[in-house]
Amino acid sequence: MSDPAVFDPAALLLGDLRDESEEVDRLVAELDDTGWSLPTPAAGWSVAHQIAHLTWTDTAALLAVTDEAAFAEQAARALAAPDSFVDEGAEAGAALPPDRLLARWREGREQLLRALRAAPPGARFPWYGPPMSAPSMATARLMETWAHGQDIADALGVRREPTGRLRHVAWIGVRARDYAYLVRGEQPPTAPIRVELTGPRGELWTYGPEDAEQRVTAPALDFCLLATQRAHRADLAVRAEGPDADRWLDIAQAFAGPAGPGRAAKKG
Repeated sequence: MSDPAVFDPAALLLGDLRDESEEVDRLVAELDDTGWSLPTPAAGWSVAHQIAHLTWTDTAALLAVTDEAAFAEQAARALAAPDSFVDEGAEAGAALPPDRLLARWREGREQLLRALRAAPPGARFPWYGPPMSAPSMATARLMETWAHGQDIADALGVRREPTGRLRHVAWIGVRARDYAYLVRGEQPPTAPIRVELTGPRGELWTYGPEDAEQRVTAPALDFCLLATQRAHRADLAVRAEGPDADRWLDIAQAFAGPAGPGRAAKKG
């Protein structure tokens, strides 16, 4: 008889989160001090800052899942300085010796995986945006790990092969459509948008009603790069049909927090 855990969506999601973290880990594990100090496309952030940020956010997620009161205190401090708390957390971690920072990230992400695995079904946890379920928290952590891993890969001049784990990044990018408007003080449109993405193996990933008049089409990788603001729309094969779809592609944002500045276009 087959093991039911093999078909457990939550277990598969957490496995994907672990795999994504391990892929980024392999990018940095053998770096020397010079490699850790390389600048990444995020202004002012080195490779060490990227890992420090992942460490900080994993720790915050662990608090949200295991100690709501402690998370509330941390969130209050963060929200009191919305324009600086992310950079301050990254700076503090990046000041550590690389081996200590890497060890801290590894330990923290494993603790978070255990906490998410043990979370009761249906539980919701506080966050900087709306409260999240354990699967949503895991998806958000995977999205951010992938995005910051992309910054590291770009700094190292490494091309990562797209994987099926992009499905999680794409899903949260689609789900966060209204948030991208609200964080900019705009009213989200009510018209549905069909999203059709081509996955790494040529498979089609679809979101929204098939008969929607407006749609977005793209390779999944390009949509994920856009939604995480790791590339400018002009440099990606992302296409919109309809005014609402077109505006969304200008402001797409898969992550919580203030509206990001995005990346400058490389094409003339």
